[in-house]
Amino acid sequence: MPTSVSIRKNLYKDSVALMRIAQAALAGPGVLRATLLMATPGNQQILRSAGLFSPELEEARPGDVMICVEAESSESLDSAVSAITGLLEGERSAASGGQAAPIVLRSVAMGCAQAGEVALAQISVPGPYAAAEALKALRQGLHVFLFSDNVPLEQERAIKAVARDKGLLVMGPDCGTAIIGGVPLGFANRVRQGAISLVGASGTGLQEVTCRIDALGEGIRHAIGTGGRDVYAEIGGSTMRQAIDLLAADTGTRVIAIVSKPPAPEVARQVLAQLAASGKPAAVLFLGAEVPAGGLPANVVVVSNLRDAASAAVALLRGRRFIASADGEESPGLADAESQRFAAGQRFVRGLYSGGTFCTEAQLVWRDLGLRVNSNTPLDKSDAATGGPGHLALDLGGDEFTVGRPHPMIDPAARIERILQEANDPATAVIVIDVVLGYAGHENPAGVLAPAIVQAKALCAQAGRHLSVLAFVCGTEEDPQRLSVQQALLREAGAIVLPDSTSTARVA
Repeated sequence: MPTSVSIRKNLYKDSVALMRIAQAALAGPGVLRATLLMATPGNQQILRSAGLFSPELEEARPGDVMICVEAESSESLDSAVSAITGLLEGERSAASGGQAAPIVLRSVAMGCAQAGEVALAQISVPGPYAAAEALKALRQGLHVFLFSDNVPLEQERAIKAVARDKGLLVMGPDCGTAIIGGVPLGFANRVRQGAISLVGASGTGLQEVTCRIDALGEGIRHAIGTGGRDVYAEIGGSTMRQAIDLLAADTGTRVIAIVSKPPAPEVARQVLAQLAASGKPAAVLFLGAEVPAGGLPANVVVVSNLRDAASAAVALLRGRRFIASADGEESPGLADAESQRFAAGQRFVRGLYSGGTFCTEAQLVWRDLGLRVNSNTPLDKSDAATGGPGHLALDLGGDEFTVGRPHPMIDPAARIERILQEANDPATAVIVIDVVLGYAGHENPAGVLAPAIVQAKALCAQAGRHLSVLAFVCGTEEDPQRLSVQQALLREAGAIVLPDSTSTARVA
């Protein structure tokens, strides 16, 4: 197949922009693969692992874009390369109709000078340069939303120390979601405003809990992302602890909720002590960590799943006693009825997730129910696998699934392929999918997935098998894609739609 490998020097685009350009190129006739990545050492290694690296790319530097395209014909290849070139350049001069081009802002200082009164800088540059740009923003007195990944751990520690001294927040690196004063940043949802504030070291976890709070009738004041490494011992929960102090002093915040993957033990102790000192009711989810058996502060409730994190925050706001949800309370009749329809040999659950936190939570739920689950992000390294017999939970946003194609929250194509692959396996009984709405995501994810669900169920029916497809939608009615519309599309396709990630994993 004809291929093209090229470099665009000194042209930075963030990962979401590059994913969207790749998605547009893949929509062209005869285009088999389109990969656009910044030429960081990590991304170069990804291309090597995928067998896409070529000698031409040796010269690329972190500020360059690497472009790899494969097509069925030379004509298709030329067309795709031309389309990518136009999208990278933006074709603004042609679209401006002869008007003067706007001034391109090339520094944080220029942005501050033009924008006037600003409080926050959103930074998305290659990892090796991200810390320097964050420091420039901090010197301007700005909080930082740092979308960039591949930032060295020691640099994260250094910029957060500077921020702490200045009384400013650094959300990130690799922070994908935040809501500040009702304004969504990154992959976030449009939720009602209210008196619950969250701090999250988990992107899709933060999305799910804020959306569940919205569904329960309450609202969000702030949702402060920290980046997943913030709770490592090396970083010490720097941003999380700063955020708790800010929220404790914020009169508009009546309840604080923490959503995080397991922190270092010392970080967990410090966070609980801070919440106790705040005097405000607090709900804490350290997903996958041991829940303390006793000695919790009186104002703190510790939960074990995303559903309960939202429910506990709402109960605390309303002055009610929180009661943890129990396995088996979600549609037991439905589960029994579905399971009776399986053919002999249909034994396994296959979770195909776009959100890494959802994949982790499902594994925890299934482990507690006695299932051993293989995954590309396993709880136990001995269960590392992306296929084969047995129960399976895949994070399809992982590097191994996104080389040459956008993240599944932007382009569901990889998940469509996997749904059909699992449906063709006679041992598959249940397929679980998440659908994540909000800004920066696909404009109609359920609409694209629905035909694959119909086809998968038809394939199984033709083979004398019944396939259960369980789905949940992380989103709200105010999101651009609309929660009810997305749920209806899934139901029409034959999926069983459940209200949240935790319930879906339990029913599965």
